[in-house]
Amino acid sequence: MNSAKVVICGGGGFIGGHLIADLRRQGSKNLRSVDIKPLDQWYQTFDDVENLQLDLQRREACEAALKDAQVVYNLAADMGGMGFIENNRALCMLSVLINTHLLMAARQAGAQRFFYASSACVYNADKQRNPDVTALKEEDAYPAMPEDGYGWEKLFSERMCRHFREDFGVQTRVARYHNVYGPHGTWDGGREKAPAAICRKVIQAKLSGKHEIEIWGDGKQTRSFMYIDDCLRGTKAILAGDILEPINLGSNELVTVNQLVDIVEDIASIRLKRGYNLKAPKGVNGRNSDNTLIQKHLGWQPCIRLRTGLERTYQWIYDQMRANAKSKG
Repeated sequence: MNSAKVVICGGGGFIGGHLIADLRRQGSKNLRSVDIKPLDQWYQTFDDVENLQLDLQRREACEAALKDAQVVYNLAADMGGMGFIENNRALCMLSVLINTHLLMAARQAGAQRFFYASSACVYNADKQRNPDVTALKEEDAYPAMPEDGYGWEKLFSERMCRHFREDFGVQTRVARYHNVYGPHGTWDGGREKAPAAICRKVIQAKLSGKHEIEIWGDGKQTRSFMYIDDCLRGTKAILAGDILEPINLGSNELVTVNQLVDIVEDIASIRLKRGYNLKAPKGVNGRNSDNTLIQKHLGWQPCIRLRTGLERTYQWIYDQMRANAKSKG
């Protein structure tokens, strides 16, 4: 399969860049990366990969992107952390054009496999009101009450994948990602997710000498966070496997946001005065991944503990921030 034309949509993004690096390490020689961003804004680039800047909301762009494609990874979406999602619902919904046109193009190209990156935001909000959350099983997406905007788009696109498989024979596979984090990710600007945002805030406090941190919400909301290497391993296993329905891909190591801050403070060898912004976007009160199905079918479980992943992420963001400070100063 190393000679097959593999197209990574959203290849200029965080997960896409790591996926391409991983596929190259595994010997893939025929890779095409597609993203809407100018090439100099891609998170990672590789000279031996065909890089295309295209707007995948447009059908003709999707057809160009998937020309001769045999394997397609659709990681492309207009998205970010909770601050972005709650304030840009229409933009998040418009990502439905990306997946719809890519499915049409994949059918036209005769692609053998099509992977769609969905999200834990598809899950029914009523099951996520308590920080002491019961881990979410795949069937908990219905009856539907997902995250407004972003979650609805993801749930609709899951159904599109299902019906393109049932009606047209496009071999779709769908993973519901739970909070992926790691180096080479967004860490400022409003689209960053909680692990990167907290690392940045702690580093800022340490470098500035102002030992304070603002936490969105009351800090009692719970989440699990999956390190990028675990995400890549699970993604490739799901693509190659025979699980037809959407399946969870996430860690089940549940922590509160306060505990997340505790860990990053410990990594930084610092303690900060905490202020809580109760008006800021904070998402659901509790969310965790039930990994029963993926363990049963693929034997997958996350290998990297949260502390270990945060140490690597913290160091990378610290290096970025120090480099930025030097270039400005």
